[in-house]
Amino acid sequence: MALVESLQKAIEYMEAHLLDDITIKDIAEQAHLSPYHFQRTFVILTDMTVGEYLRRRRLTKAAHELCNSCTKIIDLAYKYGYQTPESFTKAFHKQHGLTPSEARKGMGNLQSYNRLVIQVNVKGVEPMNYQLIERESFQVVGVKERLNCDGDIGPSRDIGRFWSQVGQDGTINQLLGLNNGQISGLIGATVDYSKEDNEIEYWVGTEYKGSTPDGLFSYEVSAAKWAIFEAVGPVADVVPKTWKKIYSEWFPSNDYEHSGAPSLEVYKSPDPTSSTAKTEIWVPVK
Repeated sequence: MALVESLQKAIEYMEAHLLDDITIKDIAEQAHLSPYHFQRTFVILTDMTVGEYLRRRRLTKAAHELCNSCTKIIDLAYKYGYQTPESFTKAFHKQHGLTPSEARKGMGNLQSYNRLVIQVNVKGVEPMNYQLIERESFQVVGVKERLNCDGDIGPSRDIGRFWSQVGQDGTINQLLGLNNGQISGLIGATVDYSKEDNEIEYWVGTEYKGSTPDGLFSYEVSAAKWAIFEAVGPVADVVPKTWKKIYSEWFPSNDYEHSGAPSLEVYKSPDPTSSTAKTEIWVPVK
């Protein structure tokens, strides 16, 4: 339950500093996680980003104060982090469905997002198929790109664009032709996070034994104990669900924790939209 406790500490920090200009780095430090790992874990467990949570909570607080005080709307806008009354009104309307002026006049219902409490299922209803293995270090060859983690959705859109790019330029076919290691299929992984730039280094590659081919890069995956989870079905649907079960059910029910090394997503089927597509999630544990 250490992960849940550390995430809850981070949430308490956000609640205590809702009116402050806090960063994802500040918040992640409370959970003793890297900003990228914290953001990813938070999204997996809550289905929203840190930025979305902060915005919803601030606008919930703003609505309460708007209806229970005589504070000017322009002052509320500045208090809750908006540069202009116009930007405050736009965000307020997007969440509540009415303007601040309409809310003050009691012309509609407000939408409240309550303080978040992380809860987990310590016993899953459905079994999870996984295996534990230990492997020596091995080589992945492929292509990589540095992606920015700023914004509400982080690097997710850029990761999707990167996969489309390597599919269209023939890189995926090249990698599949090189695949000669124990792991069969394509590998997606974040192998580095830069605190200074708030960027990740994302890889699309495959396990390969041999000299690095021209035009590709190589990365050595360190020796580790791995928990390998199987997901069957359309990748866009089953992979996020499996990640959520790993963090909300498997980790709290077992004596393992994430080692902090890169996790791997292994795509084993040519059609990621197929109902029978097979994906493996490799999580390094300790």
